[in-house]
Amino acid sequence: MVAGETGIRAGPRTSGALRRSWVLHLPRGDSLQVGGSRRALVMGILNVTPDSFSDGGLYYERDAAVARAEEMAGEGADIIDVGGESTRPGAEPVPEEEQVRRVVPVIEAIARRLETPISIDTSRAAVARRALDAGAQIINDVTALRDDPMMAPLAAERGAPVVLMHMKGTPRTMQIDPTYEDVVREVVSFLHERIEAAVSQGVRREQIVVDPGFGFGKTLEHNLELLRRLDELASLGAPILVGTSRKSMLGEILSVGPRDRVFGMAATVAVALERGVEMVRVHDVRAAVHVAKVIAAIQGRAWT
Repeated sequence: MVAGETGIRAGPRTSGALRRSWVLHLPRGDSLQVGGSRRALVMGILNVTPDSFSDGGLYYERDAAVARAEEMAGEGADIIDVGGESTRPGAEPVPEEEQVRRVVPVIEAIARRLETPISIDTSRAAVARRALDAGAQIINDVTALRDDPMMAPLAAERGAPVVLMHMKGTPRTMQIDPTYEDVVREVVSFLHERIEAAVSQGVRREQIVVDPGFGFGKTLEHNLELLRRLDELASLGAPILVGTSRKSMLGEILSVGPRDRVFGMAATVAVALERGVEMVRVHDVRAAVHVAKVIAAIQGRAWT
């Protein structure tokens, strides 16, 4: 079955999941192949913040942030995800102008130096617009376009791919006793509704990526259940992005701090890719790229 140039293409099964393939068209004329015959894409996290849970302050200054972006590109990152607002549990919102002040100079500098596509991690349309003007090409919205009614129209206007993430509550409230009857079924239902909402506002269906939101309003057991049943998200018909990097779920299992969770991240990435996930979002790019290459080789995909 082929649903157009950017639709789902069924192929040989790998660990129970179809080898799905999409082409994300970027506003500046380039494109990203997602899934299919190549390895999974690795999105490198660049927090331009003083207070992120794992690396807050390390890349707050522009030169340090740009140097880290160059390092991640050298390690094989396919996308650099730049954010100016922490979304750790309990985090306070950051005003739009402050987000712009943090991210725009960094994005401008990265876009001048690298060909690696840049995504903007924000839920505010004004920030996304300035970031796209500066050279970003993808919108990564942890609220799945719910926080700002202008975000979907902006994505549609610019033709930018969007990442829609599941979150229960807000960063301030999401870890206050989150409950589900069936976490996987409820995440799938939510993401389906958000896909349809985005499409109804002009976002092209084939430009949508979904993220189940590990650690966003979920207990350790919720996160583990999502990992076990990630293949059920294939019913959404969209590329799946998973972000488990340095999350507290790994700290609970391993009893180590955020920067010592790289092996735990690698384990979850391997499981996610075996279950058909097409993209991962990580701090430790080199390790994730190595995992993605080995999994691709095992699955008979190209790993370069």
